[in-house]
Order: sequence, then C-alpha cells, then structure tokens
Amino acid sequence: MSKKISSALISVFDKDGLEPIVRRMHELGIVMYSTGGTQDFIEKLNLPVIAVEELTGYPSILGGRVKTLHPKIFGGILHRRDDSGDQTQVAEYDIPNIDCVVVDLYPFEKTVASGASYEDIIEKIDIGGISLIRGAAKNYDDVIIVASKAQYAFLLDVLNNQQGSSTPEQRRLLAREAFQVSSHYDTKIYQYFLGDETGVLKITEPQMQVLRYGENPHQNGIFYGNMEALFDKLNGKEISYNNLLDVDAAVNLIDEFKNESATFAILKHNNACGIATRQTMLEAYNAALACDPVSAFGGVLIANGKIDLSTAEKINDLFCEVVIAPEYDASAIDLLKSKVNRIILQRKNTTLPATQVRTLLNGYLFQDKDLATERVQDFKLATTQVATEAQLSDLEFANKIVKHTKSNTVVLAKNKQLCASGTGQTSRVDALRQAIEKAQCFQFDLKDAVMASDAFFPFPDCVEIANTAGITAVVQPGGSIKDQLSIDYCNAHHVAMYMTGTRHFRH
Repeated sequence: MSKKISSALISVFDKDGLEPIVRRMHELGIVMYSTGGTQDFIEKLNLPVIAVEELTGYPSILGGRVKTLHPKIFGGILHRRDDSGDQTQVAEYDIPNIDCVVVDLYPFEKTVASGASYEDIIEKIDIGGISLIRGAAKNYDDVIIVASKAQYAFLLDVLNNQQGSSTPEQRRLLAREAFQVSSHYDTKIYQYFLGDETGVLKITEPQMQVLRYGENPHQNGIFYGNMEALFDKLNGKEISYNNLLDVDAAVNLIDEFKNESATFAILKHNNACGIATRQTMLEAYNAALACDPVSAFGGVLIANGKIDLSTAEKINDLFCEVVIAPEYDASAIDLLKSKVNRIILQRKNTTLPATQVRTLLNGYLFQDKDLATERVQDFKLATTQVATEAQLSDLEFANKIVKHTKSNTVVLAKNKQLCASGTGQTSRVDALRQAIEKAQCFQFDLKDAVMASDAFFPFPDCVEIANTAGITAVVQPGGSIKDQLSIDYCNAHHVAMYMTGTRHFRH
C-alpha cells in the first residue's frame, strides 16, 4: 500500500541537489531530523530541523565516528508499523517514526584515488551511513530509502507529484538501489585492503548501458562501465557489442605506438587488417588502408594523434563503423559527421585497467594484462646474420602487432607497414602461409621483409617457408627444444633471427 512520509532523517556528505528536496519536505509538513553539516545546511535555509542529538540525548562522539548509531534512530527506521509488539515497544521507549532516510556515504573510493594518507582513507569508511542504508532498505515496506544523489530526482518526483506518498513498487526499487550502493561500497573497501594480493573475486560496476543486442541479434547485450570516462562521443549511432570489442582491441593496439610518429590502424574482428607509421597522419592512413582495402570496409579506425582535414577527406571515402583519435581538427569533425551513423570517438587521457576478467564454464578467469612490450634493445641475436637498422625497426613494429593479433599468428611487415598477418590459425605454418598469400594478393614485395611470431617455432619449417617468400629477418620468443634447428637454417640461408623470451598468445 502507499505510505506517506511524515518524517525524514537526512544526513549526507555531498549537499548538491539537496535544497529543493528539503524545501519541498517543509512545504508538505514533513518533520526533518539531521546532524552535523547537513543540519547546518538546512538551518541556513531557514527551515526547521531537529538535531539527532536532541532526539537521542547523546552528542556526536569519538570525533564524529558515532552520531546516528542509537536505538531511537534505528528503532524509528526498523520498527514494523503493522506489528503490535513493535508498536508497543516504540511507545514504551518514545521512539519516533522515521519514514524516509536520505543519506550518502563518505567518498571512500575518491579518497583512495586521490592518494590520501592511510589515516584519511580509514576515516572515510562510513559506519553510520551504511547502517542507515541497510536498515531503511530492509524495512522498505514502511520506509523510503534514498542512498545516493542518483535517486534525488526520483524522490523529488514523489514529493512533488505524489505529495510524499510512495508505492510499494517504488520503495522496493529504491531498496534494491540502496543495496547496490552498499554492496559497491563494501567491495571497494575490500579491494583496498586486498591490494595486490590474491583473494575473493568481487566485481562491481554501477554504470551500465543496454546495447542494441549482443554479439548476434538474438543475444541480449549490456556494457558495464563508464564510456564517458574514456571518450567523448562526437557523432553516430548507438555503439554495439561488436563495436566495443573492436574499440577495445584498437585502443590496446594503438597504445603500443603512443610515443611514435603518426600511426594509423584499421581493425576488423579484433585484429589489425592495416597499420602503418609515417611522418604524417594522412600518409599513415593511406599506408594502413593499402594493407588490406577489402577488409577495411566496415572496420574500426584509430589514430595515435590528430586527424586533420586531409586525412578525414580520405576516411570519408570509406565505409567504417568507428573512428577514434585523441584530437581532431574542427573541419575534420564536420566532414566526418556527414555520415550520421558513423561513430566518432575522441579519446581522453585515461589509464586502462591492468587486469582482465572473462567468464568461463561456471566461473571466471582473472589475469594480469599482457603489458610486456619488447624493444630492439631487448632482442637477443640467435644467428650469425645481423638485421639492418631498418629491419630491426620493422621487427619491433611487427612484434607490437603480433602481441595484439589472435593466436596462432604470424605478422609480416616492411618499412613500418603491415604487409599481412595470419590470424587465429590452428598451426603456425597455416598462419604463415595465410599471411604470405594475403601479402602477395595485395602485391606486397616481401624481399627483405620481416616476420614476427607470437610463440616459438617447434620446427624449422616456418623460417624456411618465410625465407623462400623473401623474408630475411625474424623475431620470435624462442624456448622450443628444437630452437637450434631453426637457428641452423637461418645461419645457412643468411636470415637474421632474434629471440625475446616472451610469448604473446592471445585467445
């Protein structure tokens, strides 16, 4: 049944948006109880408010750690209005009705993120607030709980349009949201105490976006996270599940080239079908597109620097789903917006998580992200033949790409341009043959090109096939018991081979 608010306990850390609520409560004759800064806020509005200390007969003690933890407060919230025993005790101990609780929590998460001291962080672990939220949410049959500013508009609508009366469905909805708030808060505290140690997996993300569908139209899809923290969306239709997978792959790939000259990548189904580094972004885009102009259709495009008008003019000739860059010329944005469905994202300067989680069977897999990136100085020469400076640069370029390509994979590159890759094959030989065939299809000259592999060569067949196609420099992790067979072939055929000691499987 509908319940009308007759009294409210209000105790919030952040006062933004509170004024219209307390003014409307006063207009409706709702008795307000409060404490500390919230009480001062209400009094400065010249509105009547009863101090919690006056109700309980106890002052705020222990430096503010104990203010609302009292039977008169929690009895006022938790007593069942239709229970005769509860009503007898309420009368006996002079406990008031508290029909509405408006409370938020100390900003623990923000305090940790700010780099505050241990002492400050501990003091931001809310005790009274979390108890008020749980108590009011438990007794939602009789009490309306507002546990964060996100529900202020909902409460104000109840006050304005329902004269302070709430339905059971509304109270249950707010109770559900309140338990989400408390659960998220406790999870963040647990994660703080856990630190870098291994413990119970707890994932909490209050922000969500319902997608048009999942990987396929018959599947439902939801993104949990805050896209607005990573991007400004400047144009386009709603982003899809598959768009997000490609955007994630694109961002992780291009970040390998964050401090390089102009680099442009084109991705399809989470793999790069084109990527190149050049002196200008236009040159980088043209070279990336030349890698595989067929697969580029409907792809996700990403740049490591500003997209200017000349680059945008070329992009505009291609049908693509998403364009991503940290910066655009205003004229470039105007042109790219001419395709109303094209999603244009401008990256913000943020740091991505260093861990990964995925569902599997009836559980989850958790791992550190593959953040290892081998530079030329990390390569260990395994052969008598030495690569040229240009080839070493290409080997580093190819090794960055292979790390972000589905296994088994082999990447062929030349002059800091992807020639082709073999992706997601069940054997490394198949991946290599696929890459060579594709490179030749788009008329790449593989003479003195380089090859990178995500894992070791168990037999010398890969280096033999690659060398026959014109490749004369190779980088691979090494570690096979038969490494020497590949080394011997390379020495006999003047192929330079380097080993990194780091495998880069990606499944």
